[in-house]
Amino acid sequence: MKPIQVGLLGIGTVGAGTFNVLKRNQEDIRRRAGRGIEVTMVAARNTERARSVTGDGVQVVSDPFAVVNHPDIDIVVELIGGYELSRELVLQAIANGKHVVTANKALVALHGNEIFAAAQEKGVIVAFEAAVAGGIPIIKALREGLTANRIESVAGIINGTTNFILSEMRDKGLDFATVLAQAQALGYAEADPTFDIEGVDAAHKLTIMSAIAFGIPVQFDKAYVEGISQLQAVDIRYAEQLGYRIKLLGITRRTTTAAGEGIELRVHPTLIPAARLIANVEGAMNAVLVHADALGVTLYYGKGAGAEPTASAVIADLVDVTRLATVDPSGRVPHLAFQPNQMSDVAIMPMADITTSYYLRVHVQDQLGVMADLTRILADGNISIDAVLQKEPGNQTDIDIIMLTHQTQEKSIDAAIARIEAMPAVIGKVTRIRLESLG
Repeated sequence: MKPIQVGLLGIGTVGAGTFNVLKRNQEDIRRRAGRGIEVTMVAARNTERARSVTGDGVQVVSDPFAVVNHPDIDIVVELIGGYELSRELVLQAIANGKHVVTANKALVALHGNEIFAAAQEKGVIVAFEAAVAGGIPIIKALREGLTANRIESVAGIINGTTNFILSEMRDKGLDFATVLAQAQALGYAEADPTFDIEGVDAAHKLTIMSAIAFGIPVQFDKAYVEGISQLQAVDIRYAEQLGYRIKLLGITRRTTTAAGEGIELRVHPTLIPAARLIANVEGAMNAVLVHADALGVTLYYGKGAGAEPTASAVIADLVDVTRLATVDPSGRVPHLAFQPNQMSDVAIMPMADITTSYYLRVHVQDQLGVMADLTRILADGNISIDAVLQKEPGNQTDIDIIMLTHQTQEKSIDAAIARIEAMPAVIGKVTRIRLESLG
């Protein structure tokens, strides 16, 4: 059978990894897919560099539309990133009846609904395993392996850069800015690390997993996003003393309130009990914890980025598309796990209605009655305290008071924090970090 012909859009780190792994393992891949898979065309800004990767026998062009419009290309692999150009290229490929594989989490999170609708209409496949958690097959697990289950929640460390920074801050006691500079020097963080450290990258990935887990449209604009740039080393130390680790966690779960059913969709620094497996995921590794009704809790762990780990997911998608290309579209696995006409309209919950536990650090003047005033404010908001840590004042005139609360609504904590910050003895802002037991 004639090999399936692939056009690569972009041959940077992931593109080169995909090309090399596909070439190195071509015989095993052919046996698994049922036919050969060959990259025959590549689009790249730097055509000379691209040719140094591909060698002879591959057509290299500078215009990506030449790839998506070429009649002999069966599958387009989009690896250029970004939003608008990638959207135009993917939609053009779909309009030309070509299948698409992408590693672009931002593209899927922002334009996935439009892209999947176009693919459904044309009867082609859009595969995106590599868009979330690198080589960890979490999309396939959620969409296929757990298809018998009602998924209750997904919680993940899904950004390696931030996890590396938090691990270094904890292990070495360094501040955020120092570790960020190290991460950039080591290549873990970009020159402009905003998407990583402010949680945007993790929110893109979480949005995709939430849609698949709960059968809802992708809704990145409704995600709550908070990064780690304001996190202080002192809070990591205090968390350790209380038996917790701080991780940038993406959390999505079903929640039922007095107003009805809703979906939580949030990314923020989170205290996790140190005994939990996911709390011990260190360095640039990723991990995703899924709670499903029939199977229970499962943990998916591995490299969330890098040339060959991400290439592993891209090629797995290529093999899937090759196997399914001739299958009637109605018999394929739906893009977001649920049939397009069976998607749910369950609302994403506003952050004010979320219920969780909290870590509060209050910097105060060491005065009589301050603790009593703090507990009174929390009691007025029906917020109960689980644990208190108070730093001994020594010769200081001000101290830190750290409190862990039991579960309460975010709006109650917001109101209590506003009252606490208005106290004359309180210095500066209250540090608030959410806490999840993940039991």
